[in-house]
Amino acid sequence: GVPLKRPVSGVAMGLIQEEGKTVVLTDIQGLEDFLGDMDFKVTGTTKGITAMQMDNKATGLTPEILRSALMQAHEGRMFILDTMLDAIPAPREATKDCAPQIISLTIPTDKIRDVIGSGGKVIRGIQEDTGATIDIQEDGTVFIAGTNGAGDAAAERIKAIVKVPEVGEEYTGRVVGIQPFGAFVELLPGKDGLLHISRVAQGRVDKVEDVLNIGDEVKVRVLEVDEKGKISLDRIDKPEAPAGSGKSGDSEGHARRHSDGERRPRRRPGDNGGEKRQPRRHHDA
Repeated sequence: GVPLKRPVSGVAMGLIQEEGKTVVLTDIQGLEDFLGDMDFKVTGTTKGITAMQMDNKATGLTPEILRSALMQAHEGRMFILDTMLDAIPAPREATKDCAPQIISLTIPTDKIRDVIGSGGKVIRGIQEDTGATIDIQEDGTVFIAGTNGAGDAAAERIKAIVKVPEVGEEYTGRVVGIQPFGAFVELLPGKDGLLHISRVAQGRVDKVEDVLNIGDEVKVRVLEVDEKGKISLDRIDKPEAPAGSGKSGDSEGHARRHSDGERRPRRRPGDNGGEKRQPRRHHDA
């Protein structure tokens, strides 16, 4: 999952000098490192050396010794590199599921309490459900650690909590509440919108339950988000109102729909439509 121009291999070279004899060792171990006269680490690609580091206990190194060490290092590096390329010729598209993953994201500071929840209930729930570890800083920075996709799952949960629906966005939500005036649809965790009864179907509906029930999934579009954060919805692909629904439209508690499309209150006995009533005439006895 880490893109590379070229893979790098490395090897450590050692040196033993005794009684005028010099031996350069390839791929030294702890014993040679402790007792030997040189620890010379070389790394590189097929194109050249990328890094070198040396610890030297000898009184000095001749150009011949250094040249020999570099040539042996090159031979060792290429052997190791060929073995690496046999095992994995190119970087993987993504890290393995078991690889540790750390994700960082930033949320608005006024949303921190929503992610934490009362007494830490929300954040504990996310950690228990996903297996990720979550750390939230005071500036809104969130660090998420986990394996096997736990970090991604936790990040999506947090993004959903802090997300503010915007006008025009579409959601597939679940009906979580029904009132005489409409249905409440859960768009995101903890975020509901109102689907007015006039928008649940094509045609007049007397009761929301004629069209929707608790638990139903419905596709909606955000029509308005007011200054208090209340969300108004419209149903996408409205079905036809059920036969017989809406025929009791003149029943008590419902408004009449006039030809101009405006809903006006039903007139009651004695109501003359807002016109001023003429005062009664009084007759002298």
